[in-house]
Amino acid sequence: MIQGTSSDAGKSTLVAGLCRVLHRRGVAVAPFKPQNMALNSAVSADGGEIGRAQALQAQAAGIEASSDMNPVLLKPHSDCGAQVIVQGRVLGNMDALAYQQYKRIARAAVLESHARLSARYRALIVEGAGSPAEINLREHDIANMGFAEAVDCPVLLIADIGRGGVFAQLVGTLALLSDSERARVRGFVINRFRGERRLLESGLQWLQQHTGKPVLGVLPYLHGLHLDAEDAIDREQPAKPQALLRVVLPALPHISNHNDFDALRQHPQLRLRFVGPGEEPPAADLVILPGSKAVRSDLAWLRAQGWEDYLNTHLRYGGRLLGICGGLQMLGRVIADPLGLEGSAGTSEGFGWLDLHTTLAADKQLRNVQGELRLEGGVPVTGYEIHAGVSRGPALARPAIRLGEREDGAISADGRVLGTYLHGLFDHPQACAALLRWAGLARPQALDRGALREAALARLADCLEAELDLRAIFALLELPA
Repeated sequence: MIQGTSSDAGKSTLVAGLCRVLHRRGVAVAPFKPQNMALNSAVSADGGEIGRAQALQAQAAGIEASSDMNPVLLKPHSDCGAQVIVQGRVLGNMDALAYQQYKRIARAAVLESHARLSARYRALIVEGAGSPAEINLREHDIANMGFAEAVDCPVLLIADIGRGGVFAQLVGTLALLSDSERARVRGFVINRFRGERRLLESGLQWLQQHTGKPVLGVLPYLHGLHLDAEDAIDREQPAKPQALLRVVLPALPHISNHNDFDALRQHPQLRLRFVGPGEEPPAADLVILPGSKAVRSDLAWLRAQGWEDYLNTHLRYGGRLLGICGGLQMLGRVIADPLGLEGSAGTSEGFGWLDLHTTLAADKQLRNVQGELRLEGGVPVTGYEIHAGVSRGPALARPAIRLGEREDGAISADGRVLGTYLHGLFDHPQACAALLRWAGLARPQALDRGALREAALARLADCLEAELDLRAIFALLELPA
């Protein structure tokens, strides 16, 4: 099990890399994360909803993702409330106190999923959540040491040296564990190191002498490594002197599945910018309204931030506007949430650029799909749907996408506004190129997000093979060196 001294220490990346290292050696390996809190999710092969990071880790392992790989997924819709998804299916909304009590029940689902995976795979690489030293969350813990103790699992502790105080992170975390938990930690991994390695050696020696535990690797900062983020938005963009198309997105308070735009982030001809609260949106060729876990709340946020006037001006001067999932719903006339699925029950007026209305329903739609994007006479597109909204209205008579016998989304009569429920539509090279031409880029370069993801996993695995003590790690997995 990989646990971290904090969130974003590198747990997800290390698990993905180890899965690929083992897959290269022909080991049947699977990822597992008992409890995940994230708004980036994916549809598994068995039709359930899991964290996006676990879908990537399954790809690294060379297997299809299943709901058992992330048996508990929490999707926050407020500071104190979240949608609870158990073994791929929505259980309902809970506040933090109610979920703390529910964890005793969730534990059974976690252990059941773990047992099924253990029966199918030679090795499991488990990812913790946050930090095991969060004292206030120790009771009924299923995410970190509570799980590791229940299944008798050895633990590696990873820390991000880029945050500063890496030795304090590691020693302080150990100090807050119980004796049995401390003994369970078999070694450390230091992540995102930059600089002269020799200057670190004295600290590594002290750490091993002080704790009696080995440092099993120091991983360098891998510049330009693009893998699907578990949740946080990376707003740092590389310089692109050849950028020809300006793309702007609001960083919504409850933005979901922002990995939809990783292909755009990597595209050499695009300048992509997420605009946060209090920031003035710049001029753009294409504006994208992304998915949201609390659409009505985020719609109100957009209006309060002045985005409605900005978007009206953008369209008046010929710009293109794309809405994905919750963004599609915002483009319509009305969003109704009669059951209070994403907050308080009620109805909100949409922006009205597409003549449709949306009602949130209890049954969530979960599908991996492929079809045809209705641009340029039709081009192939693939993706997935994760939404509770059901949209109806005259705008749907001009669909954006055909998916077998059904249709999805809408294109405005003037061709400037397009909306769809389909996540991941930029990942298909032909669909990406067609959308960029629609947005105004005359000759878009081909970009295959799937191939780039595979190349990134290979680069990550190469790094781990060079920098980790794999002999020690294989021994923990009871695998031959």
